[in-house]
Amino acid sequence: MTALILHGGAGARRERNYDAEVVHMREVVEAMKVRLDAGASALDVAVEAVVMLEDSGLYVAGRGASPNLAGAYELDASIMDGSTKRAGAVAALQGFRNPVVAARAVMDRTPHVMLAGEGAALFALDQGLEPIADEEAWFTRAGKGEDNHPPGTLSHGTVGCCVLDAQGRLAAATSTAGVFGKMPGRVGDTPIPAAGTWADGNVAVSGTGQGEYFIRVAACAQTGWRVAAGQSLAEASRAVIDEIGALGGDGGLIALDRHGNIAAPYNSQGMKRAWLNPAGEIGVEVFER
Repeated sequence: MTALILHGGAGARRERNYDAEVVHMREVVEAMKVRLDAGASALDVAVEAVVMLEDSGLYVAGRGASPNLAGAYELDASIMDGSTKRAGAVAALQGFRNPVVAARAVMDRTPHVMLAGEGAALFALDQGLEPIADEEAWFTRAGKGEDNHPPGTLSHGTVGCCVLDAQGRLAAATSTAGVFGKMPGRVGDTPIPAAGTWADGNVAVSGTGQGEYFIRVAACAQTGWRVAAGQSLAEASRAVIDEIGALGGDGGLIALDRHGNIAAPYNSQGMKRAWLNPAGEIGVEVFER
């Protein structure tokens, strides 16, 4: 049995057309289904899916980044392997194409969980990761259509993927780049395991929203802990989003459990998401019907 769910970010607005994102998310799920059918690991598939989302320029992550208030592009990402609870992350990474690949390298090639700023960039360079030659030509600023927040307030945008492989292993990966108005050096929930990404033996979770609130409630890990305590995946994930909403935050999360159940609660207008269920069926949604 295999399953997968991915997101292209909460914060979708009904006045904007998402046809390109819908087509692309389906393409990503279809490509990852082939990989899962061939026996690929949950961790590999989670990273590969997020790379496709980063490289598309359609979402506020990777190529879709917008500059911060100082004009710099700072990218964050994290991954977590549920079977081992190993994790890797980068924060405020500048100059490199795929922060999720850098996060994987941190996990696989260092004793650390997170590298940030200049240290993350020096590590990425040392590892031979792909640099960005011309930032103005590369970045698409995908968040322009969804950003109606005043500069310096809590805008958001993220991509992520949760995977269950044929061996029953779970993994999650999340990547973001922020949108216009982000303060230099701001780090949200995305690169923080427990807040923006989580995977254990029961669940895999990826968050998208105003990261300050996700950090305050340990949103993704709390979902897993609630499932471990006996709640269903749907109950656990909705309770976390409701808690974030009660604090004044908005966003959503995607979650997948070891039985192949999926959940995608959110409290914003919409959340771009797509999934593969254990029956092999693929679905794509942005808004509730």
